[in-house]
Amino acid sequence: MNDAQIWTMIGAFTALMLGMMTIVSTLFIRVLRAEIGGLRSEVNGRFDVMNARMDGLDRDVQALVKRTFGLDRD
Repeated sequence: MNDAQIWTMIGAFTALMLGMMTIVSTLFIRVLRAEIGGLRSEVNGRFDVMNARMDGLDRDVQALVKRTFGLDRD
């Protein structure tokens, strides 16, 4: 092999490595974003459930207070 062939092989190998690193990092970022998005939707869903429970608890406590203190009897 002469100098031109060696430099061509070095250039091709470098281009191949940079291309592979680009593809791997791009796919990794996509997977990471998808996982974070799924986690966000799960957490938001849990907050929605807790808000519904708190609303129900608030309604029940108000009913108990009205019944206990006779506020519902006009």
